[in-house]
Amino acid sequence: MENILYLVIPCFNEEEVLPETALRLENKMHDLTIEKKIDEKSRVIFVNDGSKDRTWEIIKELHLKNKLFGGINLSINRGHQNALLAGLMTVKEYADMVISMDADLQDDINAIDGMIDKYAEGTDIVYGVRSSRARDTIFKKATAEGFYKAMNMMGANTVFNHADYRLMSKRALEGLSRYGEVNLFLRGIVPMIGYSTDVVYYERGERFAGESKYPLGKMMSFAIEGITSLSTKPIRMITAIGFFIFIVSIGMLIYSLIRHFTGATIVGWTTLMVSVWAIGGLILLSLGVVGEYIGKIYLETKARPRYIIEQFLNEED
Repeated sequence: MENILYLVIPCFNEEEVLPETALRLENKMHDLTIEKKIDEKSRVIFVNDGSKDRTWEIIKELHLKNKLFGGINLSINRGHQNALLAGLMTVKEYADMVISMDADLQDDINAIDGMIDKYAEGTDIVYGVRSSRARDTIFKKATAEGFYKAMNMMGANTVFNHADYRLMSKRALEGLSRYGEVNLFLRGIVPMIGYSTDVVYYERGERFAGESKYPLGKMMSFAIEGITSLSTKPIRMITAIGFFIFIVSIGMLIYSLIRHFTGATIVGWTTLMVSVWAIGGLILLSLGVVGEYIGKIYLETKARPRYIIEQFLNEED
């Protein structure tokens, strides 16, 4: 089995962490090459997602100093998922296996060894999964675990405690290339590819430098994007709620008629106000969910490119 490995690392304003990330990955790739686990043609590719700082300049400097490092410069910021896809689709012709990871050094790079071992055993997709959240605050742990549970409950099936740290074989990448949707949520799409899968557990560390690119607000937006991109369950829930309210309205009609014929015709003000506000809120919520889906249909029909690569630095440049 061939063993050319490419690491794909999306970067957005990562000038503070890139030098240290490159140093650690250079040592790791050197060790793997010495151990004959990967071919000497293996590379590390940083994907610059329209950074506003010196990220791309640092990537070019790394490439000039060491051909182990390459770079992809997107023409404009397209978001983490599109940047990651751009890297995966660009390098799949050069690599036998590709590992995606973040640039902030929170993912344990020593888990790469286990991923490669499972690939050598014939596994097409190996997920990096956090072994615990002992270092997280109670709030962070509750919101993070709630994120995964809510995603799965709403029909967007994902791997629990897995982000985008994973190994994919060339065959798996070819399968991923057949998914052409504009609204990307790779954590949900990759499990849909099929093929043999396995997991490697690791302890996630602290961010080496810089600020998190996924605060609470962005995580919530990310969850909504994933749910509405992969599942129609929210639409079905609206239908179920509508049917329930219809049943309740029939009950209220019968109740009102009974009150009328028994002479008790004064309807409680509290009941009326609660009903108006509850039904009004449900209508607005339903319109918002439907609008979210309509917006995604609009984007899909436009068929705009998910990314445009301005420059690709490889070993020959």
